[in-house]
Amino acid sequence: MLLSAGHEVTGFDSNLFARSTFCQGIRQIPAIHKDIRDVIAADIEGFDAIIHLAGLSNDPLGDLDPDLTYDINHLASVRLAELAKEAGVMRYLFSSSCSNYGAGGTDLLDESSPFNPVTPYGISKVRVEQDVSKLADDDFSPTFLRNATAYGVSPRLRFDLVLNNLVAWAFASGRVHIKSDGSPWRPLVHIEDISRAFLAILEAPRELVHNEAFNVGRTEENYQVRDIAKVVGETVPGSTIEFASGVEPDNRCYRVDCSKILRVLPAFQPQWNIRAGAAELYKAFSKTNLTVEDFEGDRFKRIAHLRKLISDCEVDKSLRWLVQPDFAALEPA
Repeated sequence: MLLSAGHEVTGFDSNLFARSTFCQGIRQIPAIHKDIRDVIAADIEGFDAIIHLAGLSNDPLGDLDPDLTYDINHLASVRLAELAKEAGVMRYLFSSSCSNYGAGGTDLLDESSPFNPVTPYGISKVRVEQDVSKLADDDFSPTFLRNATAYGVSPRLRFDLVLNNLVAWAFASGRVHIKSDGSPWRPLVHIEDISRAFLAILEAPRELVHNEAFNVGRTEENYQVRDIAKVVGETVPGSTIEFASGVEPDNRCYRVDCSKILRVLPAFQPQWNIRAGAAELYKAFSKTNLTVEDFEGDRFKRIAHLRKLISDCEVDKSLRWLVQPDFAALEPA
């Protein structure tokens, strides 16, 4: 989407998930194959903006080693911002999360609502916002995008996200498999709409987004997990809803108000809802004949994939490559 809008784009990635490509669509662009913890000023000199997405990407990964989560998601993100400021990079768009609100209850939460994270992942995102906001000045302009829970088809599709996971279970097993009691609230947003938000903020006048936070999504796209499951059951023919045995209520429960981004940035026009997203996922899974072993195995399940890389001695326990692979060979043709 950035390329289509006329921007020059360079990637920066440790490529831990280079073998986890689900479908075609990854554009070939210049890329720096490097761990975000090892970035140096020379890597980012000459750029106008950084869109910072790198990190351990969800709560189970965060729990794998909380100290590692803080090193990567918090400390490395703040250091990147400090280096960007020194290098004269004007814009710093940080991919934050509505996980910041954590145990937020059932009231609608806007960007001024208190943080209440309950996981290392959520805590790390809060700390980055707090630390990087202090760096803002006339020459360095950070913006914090608090994304709702993502869903949707993409080349590196994640199966550990609630809508993606429920549609995968329904398609592969005929069961909409809920891993909680179904009561928690979640805001949801399609990955394309997240991308539209980053693009709108990147191109917005600086004064509108300088040192601001935005909830990214649509206010009407807040759902209880059981209602998400109902949509999935109505989308995937022949599927039935089941709750995992012995589950307890999930204390991660929050509803978010996304009116600010729509008000401040009219260029941001989200286009998806979860019913359309479920249909898109069902169609994609039908084309690949997805099995439970696929998305619960070590190719696509993020935490299982990292554990396999460690057990195979390809990366160490700090998630650094022991032997740098040929990344080009790992990419799909």
